[in-house]
Amino acid sequence: MHIRVHVPSQTLDLLDDAGETIRCYAISTSRHGLGTEPGSLKTPTGRFRIAEKIGDGAPPGEIFVSRVATGKIGREGDDHDHVQTRILWLDGLDDDNKNTHDRYIYIHGTNAESRLGIPDSFGCVRMNNLDVIDLYDRVPAGTTVEIQP
Repeated sequence: MHIRVHVPSQTLDLLDDAGETIRCYAISTSRHGLGTEPGSLKTPTGRFRIAEKIGDGAPPGEIFVSRVATGKIGREGDDHDHVQTRILWLDGLDDDNKNTHDRYIYIHGTNAESRLGIPDSFGCVRMNNLDVIDLYDRVPAGTTVEIQP
């Protein structure tokens, strides 16, 4: 399996080994654009792998702080940009995106589900909470991810 994030359409596709689409999900990449600079709050592009999966069994909407479940549920309209439900922590495979893991770039659930489909995150790839559970359950650590500009 392989994950492809298509920034122009704000979609994430889960592909089988033959390249056929298994599922297509609405996402949100960074409101600050694309890039790999530390502190830029931009979504990196290129080739990645899922380095770590965090959140087994957490309820939909559970808020994570520093990758630790808080026991609190995020709600739409909250002013915070919460990391919720599941975390797929990315590791860059290209020379220019090798800092991705150190930048804490994830695929994760969000409390801003109504904003999916437009660039609105602070670097990560946001997903609907139920969709990120579905994706998380389908892919192992080590799955490759491509973020296309």
